[in-house]
Amino acid sequence: MPVWTFLSGCMLCLVLTPGWTQPETAPGPDRGVQWASRVVGASSEAKGEMYGRQYKAVQALGRPSKLPQTGDSPCAWAPLYPENPSEEWIHVGFARPMRARQIVVAENMNPGAVSRVVVIDEAGKEHSVYENDNPTARPEPLLRVFPKDSGLIGREVKVVLMPGRVKGVNQIDAIGISDQMAPVSLRINVAQGTPVGLAKENLGKGVNSPGEELAPVISPDGRTLYFTRSGHKGNVGKPDRQDVWVSTLTSSGTSTQWGEAINLGPPINNANDNAVSCLSLDGRTMYLLNVYKPNGEMEFGLSKSVKTRAGWSTPKDCKITDNYNLPSKPARSSTQEELEPDQAEFCIGPEGNVIVMAVRRRDTEGDRDLYVSFLQADKVTWSEPRSLGKTLNTADFESSPFLAADGRTLYFTSAGHPGFGDGDIFVSRRLDDTWTNWSEPENLGPAINTAEWDGYFTIPAAGDYAYLSSSANSLGEDDIFRLKLFTAIKPDPVAIVSGQVFDVVTKKAIASEVMAGLVKDSKAVSKAEYNPETGEYKLILATQKAYNLMVTKAGYFPLTELLDLSKDKRFRDIRRNLYLTPIESGQKVTMREVLFEQSKPALLPGSDAELNRLTDMLKQYPDMEILVEGHTDNQGEWALNVKLSEDRVQVVKAYLVAQGIAETRIQTKAWGPSKPVASNETDEKRRQNRRVEFTILKR
Repeated sequence: MPVWTFLSGCMLCLVLTPGWTQPETAPGPDRGVQWASRVVGASSEAKGEMYGRQYKAVQALGRPSKLPQTGDSPCAWAPLYPENPSEEWIHVGFARPMRARQIVVAENMNPGAVSRVVVIDEAGKEHSVYENDNPTARPEPLLRVFPKDSGLIGREVKVVLMPGRVKGVNQIDAIGISDQMAPVSLRINVAQGTPVGLAKENLGKGVNSPGEELAPVISPDGRTLYFTRSGHKGNVGKPDRQDVWVSTLTSSGTSTQWGEAINLGPPINNANDNAVSCLSLDGRTMYLLNVYKPNGEMEFGLSKSVKTRAGWSTPKDCKITDNYNLPSKPARSSTQEELEPDQAEFCIGPEGNVIVMAVRRRDTEGDRDLYVSFLQADKVTWSEPRSLGKTLNTADFESSPFLAADGRTLYFTSAGHPGFGDGDIFVSRRLDDTWTNWSEPENLGPAINTAEWDGYFTIPAAGDYAYLSSSANSLGEDDIFRLKLFTAIKPDPVAIVSGQVFDVVTKKAIASEVMAGLVKDSKAVSKAEYNPETGEYKLILATQKAYNLMVTKAGYFPLTELLDLSKDKRFRDIRRNLYLTPIESGQKVTMREVLFEQSKPALLPGSDAELNRLTDMLKQYPDMEILVEGHTDNQGEWALNVKLSEDRVQVVKAYLVAQGIAETRIQTKAWGPSKPVASNETDEKRRQNRRVEFTILKR
């Protein structure tokens, strides 16, 4: 039971001092609490690293970053002199004046030094609501003050400390006011819906050893696992160095297991530390930590290797503009920043055009932060890294980012958001294309996060399982585990669409780029280039949308083909071969995406994309003449269907003429239901019969 007491020398308020317990985990902000939003002033500030704002007064703004855990945090304010016999103070303001029925001071480090709390009203008048002439250390980190004047409106709050009375560094994590009398409790923003019995599954001796297995990277198809291993005699360099190993999922009947891991060997592994950052969508481009220099040495950066018929190619530098990583401690000389960079991690987005990285730069909030870099038009260089913003980044560290196949769900490790250990895994979702607007990070919960550091979350495109490193229940040091993802922490479902492009006449494969655009506006959302090693294209698309697959190739009529994923709510792996028609006399092309309203000669939105490509071809070949033919299904009266098909081909002709094509180059023919390409037994087959075609009469 909470105990209500009057403190000695404190006749101005009531103070609630319950025994401190770990609060309930729940989503969302603390109801009825307004946390400080601006610093009015502070007596002093501790000095953190030479970069960022660690321990500064601004760290006391917003919700608590450390509590309910206690202990040192660079995300809290600390005065410059830990055991100052005089007073230290911090003065904060709030976004809007509020009835101050409760004042909350979160003391994450050595609580008990608060000697006075003052509320400043809208007129600037000070109201001392808490005084303690003899502050002493106490176990409870949350000081709750209840002013006797229940009508007091607070605009600002000043908290005064007597650091010399409580041994060690005193830190304040947050200051809030509440208009409610119910004691404020702090909550960890945990993703909801964790299944009962959720547990990590050790991948077994095929992957794990008595040594250390870290940084797993699962292939998009979920069947190949790359990871970093140290403490193993099979390493290329010394056993205590880190090498990249790989294991493949094998099947036997209805069971599967991970096969015996093998060392990738040169050129991926050398005498230095080696690690995979991520893989491309097709699994044939590997991104690796560090830059591989010709002399065998390594330097900070990111490299990529491509899988060929001969094996993995020599890693080449990914040229990121103004790429650097500052050391974790102040440099003793002007060159130390270059000599002693700190740890860094990188992740490539599913389209291969975005890098999310965890590095320490000069605009860091304090430690490693999350940044984004974009592939430039030359397809070689990357933009200067840009911070993902303060919703994600804190004055403590953020690390091991992983961007899921949907391109918007980000998993990362942080010590600057409330959690359960030294570094917890969080999930956040990108809200727009600025890459600085993110949802509030959600902690993945105590079934996944431990009291230690947790990280290296990696997920295949199917979004069914996650792989990560952990020391709990390991065969030796850190091992690799997997766990089944539950709904709240899954990325959005996607479809992987792959196949080849063929010449419809010769049936030979064609090297061609494939693009996907939304049907509703023809806006391109994904692009896949031809892979000469496999002869295939591969796209990743969000489900619950309809797309046009578009293929262009010199000498061929551009193809548009519908791919409707609007009813799909789960992961799909789709095989779709595409066929191009050569631009030759006599060739006939079905314009699958030229669509009309039911029983009317009115074009549906989205039809203009394919008509525009036909227009471009006619302009490219100024002597070309075509025959446009219209067809219907067999529903309704025969004569009316013939008339409808005639009206529709005239609409197509009028569209082309409006684009500048001479009428004399366009002939038309209306067939009604007389030339079906499928039976009319089902709606789908009747839809195939409702079509517009054109034949090249003269090239």
